[in-house]
Amino acid sequence: MSHALGVSDTTRTTSPTDVRRGNFGPNDHPAWGHDRASEWLGVTITEYAPGYAKGHMPVREDMLNGFNIAHGGMVFALADSIFAWTCNSPDGDGSTITVAQGADINFVSSPQLGTILTATGHLRASTGRSGLYDITVIDDQGNLVAEFRGRSRTIPNPNR
Repeated sequence: MSHALGVSDTTRTTSPTDVRRGNFGPNDHPAWGHDRASEWLGVTITEYAPGYAKGHMPVREDMLNGFNIAHGGMVFALADSIFAWTCNSPDGDGSTITVAQGADINFVSSPQLGTILTATGHLRASTGRSGLYDITVIDDQGNLVAEFRGRSRTIPNPNR
């Protein structure tokens, strides 16, 4: 990134002491209300910190497409849920929220019924109110399922 253009690379790394570990549901984020979509998906969060999150989702029968594999929209939704946790610091004061400005996904493999997907998100860079995040989705055998890249924007919290 070029500093001459006014863009600063503030890539963060999360040390193990920063990470909160446990079994968190989609409604356990301290700065959020009820996340009905992630709850319906069955998303659980096992690790989070500012700029980092890891979560899981089982592939259920109602998530399969006509080819009897996980619907791409379900994989995208898992990655998007982890993107949200990665973008929104659990220690923030709630006056702002960080939302998706755009996202892309590349599918690499096709999960089957019963597969447990794991999505891990990392902040890549931020400048001002904009950020860039990568979310990697793997299956329970360690196979790459998808790579998601999200672009974020921090805005005033409309509920405050």
